[in-house]
Amino acid sequence: MPALPPADLPGCCTAPEPLPPLAAELASLSLLHCRFDPAQMSFERDALRLGALPPDNIRRAVAKRQAEYLAGRLCAREALRQLSGTAVVPGHRTTDRGPAWPTGWVGAITHSHGWAAAVVGSARDYLGLGLDVETLLEPAKALRLADQILTPAERESVQALDEDRQAFAITLAFSAKESLFKALHPQVEQMFFFQDAEILGTDPGGTFDIRLLLDLSPRWSAGTSLRGHFRLDEQQRLLTLVAPRH
Repeated sequence: MPALPPADLPGCCTAPEPLPPLAAELASLSLLHCRFDPAQMSFERDALRLGALPPDNIRRAVAKRQAEYLAGRLCAREALRQLSGTAVVPGHRTTDRGPAWPTGWVGAITHSHGWAAAVVGSARDYLGLGLDVETLLEPAKALRLADQILTPAERESVQALDEDRQAFAITLAFSAKESLFKALHPQVEQMFFFQDAEILGTDPGGTFDIRLLLDLSPRWSAGTSLRGHFRLDEQQRLLTLVAPRH
């Protein structure tokens, strides 16, 4: 990617860089990431460099949340530039304050522990996109959260695993369901929760199958399943992507 001029780069963020596609069939997506440091942020200056008009809830937020917003929108802006040739910062949906993508494009943003990423694709190809990053849960914490994240069937499927593999499975279920929500919620404009979808299976090559357990719309009814993708990096960050096509 060409270097960004300093006037376009928030001072709290590194320049976005591409991530490898999570699968060959997803190569048409633009997937970018950057790092951010709230201690290096001057919010008004950095929002101006980004070209963003942050909503009031972000202006009132703590520095960490403000830096997350700037970094995520920076990755989104550059992903849109990469695909469309135009640098546009996504606006905000009035229903849930999530990103509002320009006409003709879909996308998602995620961030965790000083790292942010965004994915963008053509609305001609994709109904929506969901992207989530999580740091692997420690086994004790994963087991404490299991009943909130897993359905009874999922809980039964992980019981025979050792603690580390259980922690991975629980983290993956959490992240996959977050990505599913991000991909579908802008379409259905209806809330749904961890118990409303379940993992049917995973493949070590980096795929998972997930099924809806409630009716969200005629297109997204109970029993509908989707295939998602995941990758665990060297920093123990687990990235999941759900990308339903037309």
